[in-house]
Amino acid sequence: MAKSDDLLELRGTVTEVLPNSTFRVKVENIDHEILCYIGGKLKQHKIKVILGDPVTIEVSVYDLKKGRITYRH
Repeated sequence: MAKSDDLLELRGTVTEVLPNSTFRVKVENIDHEILCYIGGKLKQHKIKVILGDPVTIEVSVYDLKKGRITYRH
């Protein structure tokens, strides 16, 4: 389990829906796309994420290309 110090919390928009509950998210303020999967509580409560949804993601400082969707706005 990563420490909370090792995570960046960013906001973005879902730009592409991929198989196996993965998504491409375009981060606000940066022209960067991150490959993300759905976090535990979203999956547990069966919250759907669709194309164009604004989301909050957590990204590790060690790998800025992958992240976890933690909240759908």
